[in-house]
Amino acid sequence: MMRVSVIGCGHLGAPHAAAMAELGHEVIGVELDPEKCKALAAGVAPFYEARFGELLAAHTATGRLRFSTSMAEAADFADLHFIAVGTPLRADGRGYDTSQVIGAVEALLPLLPPRPAAIVGKSTVTVGTAARLQQIIDRFASAARVDLVWNPEFLREGHAIEDSLRPDRIVAGLSTPKARAAIEEVYAPILARGDVELIVTDPATAEVLKSAANAFLTTKISFINAMAEVCEITGADVNTVAYGIGIDKRIGHGGMRPGIGYGGGCLPKDVRAFTHRVGELGARDAHGLLTAVEHVNDGRARAAAELVEKANGGPLDGCPISFLGASFKAGTSDVRDSPALRLAERLVERGAAPVIYDPEALDAARAFHPGFSYADTVHDALQAADLVVIGTEWPQFTHDPGLPDEAAALVRRKVLVDVRNAVDAGPWLLAGWEVWQLGRRPQRPPHSAA
Repeated sequence: MMRVSVIGCGHLGAPHAAAMAELGHEVIGVELDPEKCKALAAGVAPFYEARFGELLAAHTATGRLRFSTSMAEAADFADLHFIAVGTPLRADGRGYDTSQVIGAVEALLPLLPPRPAAIVGKSTVTVGTAARLQQIIDRFASAARVDLVWNPEFLREGHAIEDSLRPDRIVAGLSTPKARAAIEEVYAPILARGDVELIVTDPATAEVLKSAANAFLTTKISFINAMAEVCEITGADVNTVAYGIGIDKRIGHGGMRPGIGYGGGCLPKDVRAFTHRVGELGARDAHGLLTAVEHVNDGRARAAAELVEKANGGPLDGCPISFLGASFKAGTSDVRDSPALRLAERLVERGAAPVIYDPEALDAARAFHPGFSYADTVHDALQAADLVVIGTEWPQFTHDPGLPDEAAALVRRKVLVDVRNAVDAGPWLLAGWEVWQLGRRPQRPPHSAA
């Protein structure tokens, strides 16, 4: 057991704090927003993330996990401090704004007692940030021996708890044996299972590894979405293309489902910042490739809007649309850079009247887009719709065997547009629906006259 602090308790920090408590550590989370801190301390999750609310309630109840607005309290309590504050894009939309990371370390250092401590960076940063932080730490070395570790997260929103407790790898950029010992101790319950590799490297490599991993993932997503465009032109089936490509073990099926692109609070920001940085460094070929990846992703909302228009048989002026999904993906209430909401924006621009329902993200969507129309239940959203659009792949929309028949009784026209390629068309076709998906021919029910 260790005494651990997690500084910054948003979508990254709060689940990480809960996971550390689940591993057996005593944890204090530092959150400067008084209202959010109060909710977390009461065991109430301020956002939805699978299993997060359950662990938060369990470990705040026992006292193993607590929250405070005081950096001094965390400095006095813990020996290992995770930095999990936000790194949004700068105002110019290019590199990261790392001021919160630097500010957190500068605020923490003078408060540390003279015993040894480790500062462990989790936030995604531009390469070179750890070196800058090391310079800041070195100014305080006479007061306390502080080790810096860069330990990037590889969490998928919607799976953050599972990925924290059962990661596919742990990366630690460090420079001293004592820092390695601290990482091995804090992750000992995970490493003891023997199925997770600890990759020990230097901080700069850890920084680049994180950015490169996200860049490769977005490249894979954008590649299959580019192939979806080719399939639409040629009449080929992109799902079969993706399946056939994915059999190759060098490629794999993960990330090979075409749709409306990547989104959320991490991938768009991380790739944009990485693209800008490699351009600054003069890596022209890498910059060109990543710019193309962003270009493909930016075009997916347009492609999806055009598909909706085709499914409607013409312009969308006044078309009532049941729009299912607002979060950027299933499993989370996060609507930051949501492809679903980007598509909803496009549909409104084309004159449509979407009514949005999401099982977990309605409040966040209303705050982000107060001018849109929302429904409190899926049935309310379906009422008298001419088109049903699945914008987020929640299981309630894609795997509920009763939904095709239930929806058929509520809508005016049985036309489904699945821009996530997440639905098995069979049950919908049997219920009399047309099914439209990106990169595939439209599918119509048996005996359709169309």
